[in-house]
Amino acid sequence: MSTLLQKELKISKILSTNADQAKALDDAARIKILQILYHKQLATEQIVDELNKMGYKKATTTIRHHIDVLKNAGLIEIVKMEEVRGAVMKYYGTSVRVMGTKLPANFESEFSKTIADTSVKLEKVIKNIVENAGHKIKKKSSKNLSAESNYEEHIMMEIVNRAMAKVFENNGQLLVQK
Repeated sequence: MSTLLQKELKISKILSTNADQAKALDDAARIKILQILYHKQLATEQIVDELNKMGYKKATTTIRHHIDVLKNAGLIEIVKMEEVRGAVMKYYGTSVRVMGTKLPANFESEFSKTIADTSVKLEKVIKNIVENAGHKIKKKSSKNLSAESNYEEHIMMEIVNRAMAKVFENNGQLLVQK
């Protein structure tokens, strides 16, 4: 047998998620629901209306199912409940921002120097996190010695991810101003 293709891959991205979240994101309508709920609190019927405007014509029962899947995965939550004509209306919101645009074909070559420079700076930031919170991470890691051998890396990734989210939220106009 002759080898027709062999390629060495280097890790270039880390996706921080769990199986429930990955399953929940395996549907275009659910991703649209997350995008709709970004900075909004809406009831099921309002979500259905927003999806209809976007061309997603789905029955309310189907959208309720999608909402339940997202809620069970921890991607959305009930943020408000109101009594309306004797019934309880639930409003949903999310603290998750889905960024899913396609990268340009020349991304790697165009941004390789910026990625390398940022990696050096980010390494210093991560070392700082380890100095300040490493004992907490190690302590929790020893309690979670289950199947997750990358627990410490996952915690570090979540810290950096949430810090970046905070920066983007606090400085929303950062790129627009430049």
